[in-house]
Amino acid sequence: MKTLSKIKIEGFKSIESAELTLGDLNVVIGANGSGKSNLIGVFRLVERVLAHNLQLYVASEPDRFLFHGRKKTPALSLDFDFEISAYYGFELKAVRDSFVFSREFIFDNGSLAEEKSTGAKESLLVEDQQFSSLFMALQNLEVFHIQDTADSSPVRKTADIDDNRFFCPNAANLPAYLYWLQEKHPVEFRHIEEHIRLVAPFFDCFVLAPSKLNEKKIKLEWRQKGSDAYFDAYSLSDGTLRFICLATLLLQPNPPALILLDEPELGLHPFAIRILAEMLEAASKRVQVLLATQSVTLLNNFALQDVIVAENDGMKTTFSRLDEEKLKGWLEDFSLGELWEKNVLGGRP
Repeated sequence: MKTLSKIKIEGFKSIESAELTLGDLNVVIGANGSGKSNLIGVFRLVERVLAHNLQLYVASEPDRFLFHGRKKTPALSLDFDFEISAYYGFELKAVRDSFVFSREFIFDNGSLAEEKSTGAKESLLVEDQQFSSLFMALQNLEVFHIQDTADSSPVRKTADIDDNRFFCPNAANLPAYLYWLQEKHPVEFRHIEEHIRLVAPFFDCFVLAPSKLNEKKIKLEWRQKGSDAYFDAYSLSDGTLRFICLATLLLQPNPPALILLDEPELGLHPFAIRILAEMLEAASKRVQVLLATQSVTLLNNFALQDVIVAENDGMKTTFSRLDEEKLKGWLEDFSLGELWEKNVLGGRP
């Protein structure tokens, strides 16, 4: 279910200029350094803008966000075109060791509804009932970064039991959120457990309850088939824990309107990647999904029209859609992943 129909990018990192039309499911492929992660980075930047903490995110280094630095590109701009006939965009100009807003605007039903150009260091966009649908769309763009599953990562630690209003982008509230699903959405909770058992046959079920020593806290505890031993998040491999996070994200009852993922296949077994692809496909029927990947296995599970190819010629990143007519003959004998390996699709070193 598409939320964002088009995005225009000017001067951001390796992207000199790009305009992308997005569908329900968008799979960005490309080589290391091609710039596919920079596309996800666009949304990380707009998250910080909307949270009014741009300067903290920039950390006094605006040049690292600009295409070849400020000598080449003194400003960057992002424009978002939503399905609700609304637009939001801004231009950031590098001034000394920070960015200032040289322009920030909203278009509603095709006409300029509000524009600010004050040189402010943070967004002056204030939530207004007049643009409530636009603000809802902007706040529902969520970048998830679930790569960190080290022993010291937030996802393995004890969580506050009331931290369950939404699933955190880094999965830090995983046990609390799963407990809420267990109590309030048992169908979806069982669905998550069933998918975990598909890729981790040793997994029996979660054992989720407030801590007996502190009822405001909860840990991710689970039961292994055929064992009475104690198991918690530290007993899970990185790949299994990452899959649990992805299953929770994609199978929850009310996911964000736009889910953004950078290489979600990391650490997963090929069979787990196939199950992940099925979950992504199913999620895209309810919400919009954009992901960057280097996995041939993952790519093999998607349709040609879902794919965006990122390429970098050594100077800049470009994005393109695949030509179905040109590939028709190839697809009779080869999968998309095989064509990518053969360098027929592009997006290779």
